[in-house]
Amino acid sequence: VQLQASGGGLVQAGGSLILSCAASGSILSLDIMGWYRQAPGKQRELVASITSGGTTNYADSVKGRFTISRNNAKNTVYLQMNSLKPEDTGVYYCNAYEQYWGKDYWGQGTLVTVSS
Repeated sequence: VQLQASGGGLVQAGGSLILSCAASGSILSLDIMGWYRQAPGKQRELVASITSGGTTNYADSVKGRFTISRNNAKNTVYLQMNSLKPEDTGVYYCNAYEQYWGKDYWGQGTLVTVSS
């Protein structure tokens, strides 16, 4: 499975962005899909994840502002980011985990820059 992330860019604080992660094949077999981010000088951290059953999980720092969703028909996972803050700046990576094979897949990053 190949993952293609898109949607990053430069936005002012308080603004919104939508990230998309398109998979090369069906995402039905992907048990968990998520978004991670890595800020300059910091470790990569989980931002949000969604299971094949639709259960979501969010980092405390983004709860109430970010929404993750998946469209199985389009093999795509989205991250709606609202009320963006400068501390949301970083490279955002799409991730997928396939439990049956124990495989982890990563997309290339997409840069999000939030100016104050």
